[in-house]
Amino acid sequence: MKTVVVAVLGGLLTLAGIGLLVLPGPGFVLVAAGLAVLATRFSWAKKPLDYAKDKAEQGIEEVGKSPLRAAGAAIAALVLIVLGVLALAGVELPFINALSAVVLILSGLFLVGTIFYARRQEKVEQARAQRPAGEPAGGGAYRATTPRSD
Repeated sequence: MKTVVVAVLGGLLTLAGIGLLVLPGPGFVLVAAGLAVLATRFSWAKKPLDYAKDKAEQGIEEVGKSPLRAAGAAIAALVLIVLGVLALAGVELPFINALSAVVLILSGLFLVGTIFYARRQEKVEQARAQRPAGEPAGGGAYRATTPRSD
């Protein structure tokens, strides 16, 4: 039974991610999540998972480093959320039903979370690069490694 649940859940996440590769949204992140679920039960999913992880990390780094890409992703997220809300409010939109409206809203929210994460990671990396060499990262004290003998 667990294998069936893993297969269905992992398959749905992976398919949603593949759909978001051509639509605005965090496609490779969802593909990686789906493959991670599948890899818990299926060894064949480990190799494509490594590839999807690399692509997801590259995408997150690109959004983090480029304010223009972050702004574009934020606009895409806003459009996804607005379309989903409009469809749920009863506005007739082509190709959008209640289920796809919920998926649009969730994708938009997920994309917003990804943008915040990417920008935060970039700030952490910049702070790390700015820190002088030899300065402790956590603000802790240094210990002498060998006692002085006079």
